[in-house]
Amino acid sequence: ANHCWNRSHASDAQTPPAPPRTMSSTADLIAANIKTTPVDKRFPTTNQANHCWNRFNEWVMCLKKTDGDDAACKPMRQLAVSICPNIWVEKWDEEREEGNFAGVQYKG
Repeated sequence: ANHCWNRSHASDAQTPPAPPRTMSSTADLIAANIKTTPVDKRFPTTNQANHCWNRFNEWVMCLKKTDGDDAACKPMRQLAVSICPNIWVEKWDEEREEGNFAGVQYKG
């Protein structure tokens, strides 16, 4: 069967594409407002693993310095989360809880 547009056979006509989605869901709104960590001249290469590691440890150092003030250190946490793979952050959070994290030590 030929499915080209034909006004005499409207049932054979293909549906026109849907209009672009608008940002209506909460996930879309959150995604639109996520900001990543700024460029850091200490890490000029494409591989950002060291940048991620440093951002995560800078967050832990903030917690240590502020005696565990999560609100004060939230921007630091966001910088780490924005550049690190989720699986790394989850692993490091678990390691911190278990007391075997290889980075900066702080138990709040």
